[in-house]
Amino acid sequence: MADTTPLIAALRAQRLLPVLRSPDVAAAVAAVRALADAGCRVVELTTSTPDWRRALADCRERHGDALLGVGTVTTAEQASTAIGAGADFLVSPYPAPAVRTVAARHGVTFVEGGFTPAEIADAAGRGPAKVFPAHVGGPRFLASLRAVLPDAALIPTGGVSIEQAPAYLDAGALAVGVGSGLPEEPAALARLFGGGR
Repeated sequence: MADTTPLIAALRAQRLLPVLRSPDVAAAVAAVRALADAGCRVVELTTSTPDWRRALADCRERHGDALLGVGTVTTAEQASTAIGAGADFLVSPYPAPAVRTVAARHGVTFVEGGFTPAEIADAAGRGPAKVFPAHVGGPRFLASLRAVLPDAALIPTGGVSIEQAPAYLDAGALAVGVGSGLPEEPAALARLFGGGR
């Protein structure tokens, strides 16, 4: 299993994982820049962004110290492309054995998705696991998972607002994936991530 310590340590400190579904490369680069300026150190771009490979490569060049991941990775080809563009970690919405194989071959952390307890336990046995779609089960579901998987690093994502994130953290989440609702105002963003200039 790849060494997941840097990602887990960063997410434990950050508590929120921005999941960017941008309309184009320029918007993705601008969003990552704003997050980095606010003190955010871990960001997930997604394959739903047009030309996401170029967006990742541009962000990698500008933010060498950030942990940049690619989400909604479901095929071996996407995994290889993301790693080639500089991804520090990969994320899938559901079990993806082909992605798992590529990530392991390259020593890249894979946050594998799952929804059932069996899927999540399987993913958590290898590293951090994404609980998706988190809003269906809510914080109580996450707490139930933690009761039987006390050492698992769980990242609930999907339909969770900024306002709801604390309830998932209280239920035992390592961090919460948030795909929308991040503030656009720099000072408000900095308050979320403890940074700013």
